Amino acid sequence: MEGYCPGERPTEYGNASDHPIGIKFSAILYLQTSGANGTVEILNNKMLKLVGADSAVLLLAAATSFEGPFVNPSDSKLDPTTSALTALSVARNMPYSQLKAYHVDDYQNLFQRVSLQLSRDSNDALGRNSLVNLPENNSQETFVSDCAVQMIECSTFQRFNNSDKPTVDRILSFRDDEDPSLVELLFQFGRYLLISCSRPGTQISNLQGIWNDDTSPPWDAAPHPNINLQMNYWPALPCNLSECQEPLFDFIGSLSVNGTKTAKINYEASGWVSHQVTDLWAKTSPDAGDPVWALWPMGGPWLATHLWEHYSYTMDKNFLEKTAYPLLEGSASFLLDWLIEGDGEYLETNPSTSPEHYFIAPDGRKACVSYSTTMDMSIIREIFSAVLVSSDILGKSDTDVVQRIKKAVPRLPPIKVARDGTIMEWAQEFQDPEVHHRHVSHLFGLYPGHTMSLEKTPDLCKAVANSLYKRGDDGPGWSTSWKMALWAHLHNSEHAYKMILQLITLVDPRHEVEKEGGLYSNLFTAHPPFQIDANFGFPAALSEMLVQSTGSDLYLLPALPRNKWPQGCVKGLKARGGVTINISWKEGSLHEALLWSNSSQNSVEKLHYGGQVAPISVWPGQVHMFSKDLKCLKTWAL
Repeated sequence: MEGYCPGERPTEYGNASDHPIGIKFSAILYLQTSGANGTVEILNNKMLKLVGADSAVLLLAAATSFEGPFVNPSDSKLDPTTSALTALSVARNMPYSQLKAYHVDDYQNLFQRVSLQLSRDSNDALGRNSLVNLPENNSQETFVSDCAVQMIECSTFQRFNNSDKPTVDRILSFRDDEDPSLVELLFQFGRYLLISCSRPGTQISNLQGIWNDDTSPPWDAAPHPNINLQMNYWPALPCNLSECQEPLFDFIGSLSVNGTKTAKINYEASGWVSHQVTDLWAKTSPDAGDPVWALWPMGGPWLATHLWEHYSYTMDKNFLEKTAYPLLEGSASFLLDWLIEGDGEYLETNPSTSPEHYFIAPDGRKACVSYSTTMDMSIIREIFSAVLVSSDILGKSDTDVVQRIKKAVPRLPPIKVARDGTIMEWAQEFQDPEVHHRHVSHLFGLYPGHTMSLEKTPDLCKAVANSLYKRGDDGPGWSTSWKMALWAHLHNSEHAYKMILQLITLVDPRHEVEKEGGLYSNLFTAHPPFQIDANFGFPAALSEMLVQSTGSDLYLLPALPRNKWPQGCVKGLKARGGVTINISWKEGSLHEALLWSNSSQNSVEKLHYGGQVAPISVWPGQVHMFSKDLKCLKTWAL
């Protein structure tokens, strides 16, 4: 099959012109058979009829002429048919068993890093699946390394998929049986999807991932950096799939190229910027349409925070120096120029919107453009903080950008609490025309940001809770996952679990209600219509219920719903500071935890569980076993 896309975007008024020709594509199917009596017929020039063969293997290779966001399709020198044939020739020379083994090894190397078992029954297999068994012999080091790193005992695919009921029936019955194995399945399904759609050398995961089946999909299947694109990558770090972020970092690099032009042309600013909607061509300019969603220059800065997060989890200094810091510094440069002197003592952003949300202006009309929204300031603080810490690590503290940031930070407006006890979304206390709006952008500072926490800003966290209660639990799937993570960071296990119940609700695609959320019968998450983001937001939020971390603090089971999952274990979750964690719990309480790090730059200093706090030192290459009262029972080499 060969073809090409239109050279121009189709419009509602008719088909686009084919001149110039757009991206070319090609797909080639190859049939391998065995057996002396096998025959193949071609029916109606579109079907194959295979008779009498002992086996059949179908190989499919596909390719396009896409050469990257900076090459016009009409200028591409790539021949997709040649590319597909080259790939196919390699596969043809490999036996089926070898192809399958390659695939399984490639996939399991990522998937088996994390296992999860949730149980409400003390007689479940948890008792015989402790975090690690320590043999008293010379093979201890090899055994522990294999067990701790591979983590294949705790939970298997057969366990969380052992139900005889169809998936649709499991979703329907979840309200009654609250089957923990379905939660496990949805957690691992999200990891499976990320492994499947975002690998080194591929494109970023967009609004429907690689599972869009429509030539004109909802919202163009475009990446939306006002939450959806970011959420697609939330599970990559805590759920031990850091390699899956590489397409995102490549894409941010492309955005910085186009975004430098947008910053200069649109705003006469330095650095780089990107707005709310982007695409395969790394679009960075504002979109056409209502400014409530079209005019939001914080998409690029929010994406840039992922660069710092990657370092904080991996402690990869080379990545920080070569990839992350230049992009972070460029984003900060734009933000420094974007900030203006306000009427008072503060630096402000103006114009400013809170993604996709209106307010009631003083004249009584709906409006969306104001100044210094809480979302703006929260993201700016994250970028400035990342640059300051990075510059210290890399010895770049004397640069002009760093000095400007140091002067700007004290002048950023603080997060404010409204008269009703909620977080103010705008700089002024406007009336909200849609109290139950799906976005919770003003709560960014709690998660995924770091400017609010129970320990450092308890009053603001109380206002976050009030905001969540006011906004309500209803909403599309991605909103449900975000609220789940926010409740987890408030250590409110009951409400975090309520969000799980909210998400695991069956949606009938024939009778969808816009923005109601839930799951389709194949576990894809609904906006509706279908969006993939909540499938990724769910495992990220669940990991936050089990493990949370800052640069120096590690929290175990901060939002565990004890009465729902009194028994359980998780292996292989990641935390900031380069730490890997295994945890088991019994009767709703911590039983034991294993921590280890391969990084010599590990920064974790304190371990938290419940009201207990213990100072810790995690030495590189050493496994540390902690008891339920946070005492280190034993250490050994990986």
